[in-house]
Amino acid sequence: MRSIVNFNAKWAFTKMANELPTEVPKQWDFVNLPHTWNAIDGQDGGNDYYRGTCYYAKSLDKLDLPTAERYYLEIKGANSSADVYLNGQKLAHHDGGYSTWRVEITEALQRENLFVIAVDNAANQTVYPQVADFTFYGGLYRDVNIICVNDSHFDLDYYGGCGLTVTPTVNGANATVKLQSYLTNAKEGQQVRYTVQNAEGQAIACVVADGQAEIELENVRLWHGKKDPYLYTAVAELVAGDEVLDCVSARFGCRSYKIDPEKGFILNGEEYPLRGVSRHQDRWGYGNALLPEHHREDIELICEMGATTIRLAHYQHDQYFYDLCDEKGLVIWAEIPYISQHMPTARENTISQMKELIVQNYNHPSIVVWGLSNEISMKGDEDPDLLENHRILNDLCHEMDPSRPTTIAVVSPCSIESPYIQIPDLVSYNHYFGWYGGDTTMNGPWFDKFHQRHPNIPIGCSEYGCEALNWHTSNPVQGDYTEEYQAFYHEELIKQFYSRKYLWATHVWNMFDFGADARSEGGENGQNHKGLITFDRKYKKDSFYAYKAWLSDDPFVHICGKRYVDRVEATTKITVYSNQPEVELFANGVSLGKKTAADHFFYFEVPNAGETCLVAVAGEYKDESKIRKVETFNEAYRLKEKNAVLNWFDITEVEGHFSLNDKIGDILATLQGKLLFMGMFAKLMPKKGDSVMGGFEMNDGMMQMLGGFTVLRLSGMIGTMGINLTKEDLLTLNKKLNKIKKPKKKNK
Repeated sequence: MRSIVNFNAKWAFTKMANELPTEVPKQWDFVNLPHTWNAIDGQDGGNDYYRGTCYYAKSLDKLDLPTAERYYLEIKGANSSADVYLNGQKLAHHDGGYSTWRVEITEALQRENLFVIAVDNAANQTVYPQVADFTFYGGLYRDVNIICVNDSHFDLDYYGGCGLTVTPTVNGANATVKLQSYLTNAKEGQQVRYTVQNAEGQAIACVVADGQAEIELENVRLWHGKKDPYLYTAVAELVAGDEVLDCVSARFGCRSYKIDPEKGFILNGEEYPLRGVSRHQDRWGYGNALLPEHHREDIELICEMGATTIRLAHYQHDQYFYDLCDEKGLVIWAEIPYISQHMPTARENTISQMKELIVQNYNHPSIVVWGLSNEISMKGDEDPDLLENHRILNDLCHEMDPSRPTTIAVVSPCSIESPYIQIPDLVSYNHYFGWYGGDTTMNGPWFDKFHQRHPNIPIGCSEYGCEALNWHTSNPVQGDYTEEYQAFYHEELIKQFYSRKYLWATHVWNMFDFGADARSEGGENGQNHKGLITFDRKYKKDSFYAYKAWLSDDPFVHICGKRYVDRVEATTKITVYSNQPEVELFANGVSLGKKTAADHFFYFEVPNAGETCLVAVAGEYKDESKIRKVETFNEAYRLKEKNAVLNWFDITEVEGHFSLNDKIGDILATLQGKLLFMGMFAKLMPKKGDSVMGGFEMNDGMMQMLGGFTVLRLSGMIGTMGINLTKEDLLTLNKKLNKIKKPKKKNK
């Protein structure tokens, strides 16, 4: 019988080796897996985290392993390429940092053994990802095991799969379950015994076959998302007479679904709106070397919010997390890291990573789409090699798994007439109107336009969001990084997206803040702060509760702005979120009235004098907060960019005229603004082809997006390009802008 020995403990580790060791080096550091060498430098900003080859070494006495005929080393995640050596002999190389892979070690094993694994996350042109807005943590960051098996066993060599596929097809009240096993060194007289168990572990069907079998389940209980995530288990035993030689199992769910361009996602014949979040797999202080309790905490927080779907971006996630999604009934978009910039030299890597994704995740009922790529047309959508790569991947997915459709996450500026969006079965766009450009009102109408132009293509929103840190204001504006603007942004997006049921899925970017070492925004470098929850999972931003109010059935009430206590205005706006029909707000025990709100967002005008204790009441549920009247604004609430030579509040503004706090697009819409742009203003603007944050290259679409940035905000971002403006430069430019009148707004 199969035995699995965990191999995580006490690996010697170094960044400094020049050659393979012949014994475990005592001068190296000792670490337990999971481990990454970028847990700190990959999250602190500067885009200077270590990317190169590091070495892990560990000894093993073969007598410490169970007796078996064959042995495999199983590596569940080594980012991003790795070589395995056993006793000085190179046994395998693997490219791709997010999937499980195995190496047979039987012939190379001796009595005393030295394993060395060289892991490399250095930049190259053959392995994805290379350009993206997140940290590529290096390391053996998931479990490593040794699998001990009989000579005849369920396959361990084919793209990291388990050797068993389960394909249920629902037929009315019943389901036909097709079971297919894959064997290595099968011998005459051996058969496979398949048993299907219910969720309580009771055997409800059994059949013996040579390899493939079908089992009919009557009155099947459906896997129905969060409402009833019912799971069966298929057990496959390789038997020779009465002896069990090997055994594998896979949980599965019986469900049917379709994605309708008018009605959205339909699960088991019922409309089931997919409204949820995207997730990255890292956290503060751990990088991507997560423990099971971290995965459990993440899924519980996502479920608390009430999400029905997760986009697991931008790569294959831990099998344990997919298992949790099955158990909780979350509907999943799974994808490979074919992202940002197409590399003609890396086609084979997209194919191998897609094969691993599908083979290893085929049995998960939670997964409903395979994602081909993300924002891959950053440098254009007409490259014949890019289009061919997508057609190959699309055909591969349909060949390997005819039951699931394919999709892509399209970068915002990509034309809706692009041939690229005609390749997959479904399409989603990454739009940030209201953050990176435009304003919040543009989101819903953009999707209406797409839907009208392509009524037969299911369309969704794969990313939308804005950044928020612990900055606060009573007058939030785009780009201020305040919790209040993020709340306003998501209120607006919820109302627009959730009223359009044709959107097949919407995914907030992102559930959690995450590591992006190239970032230098918002006053805290090295992170993307678009999360609804902080990187350490300790604080739920107000926008988290806006979604909870719409999506969760668990009654609650939440007062926004708990971190925004000191306020200067005599009357201040207080926002309350609740999924209850009515909210009453009390200030120092005095009722300020009851309000109802169909959109779950309740707004109160509150007198602000002295210190005020606020209590919101919604049925049986209460929440408390406080505000305090101050004479001058508390500067601790105001963003002061690190290394900034000027902040927005230092800028002189003249009523009716432009300033550094105005958007570039508005300024360029005037003749005087264009003339100013052609002079000193021009050096503010990145040029087409310039490399910006994290290696992205400027293109026409990104140039257009910059029109939504204020001049000051752009000046703070171009430091990554080596353009450093002085305070005097900016003040001089501001004086020139102050002389240009803003066009009068036309009455509609």
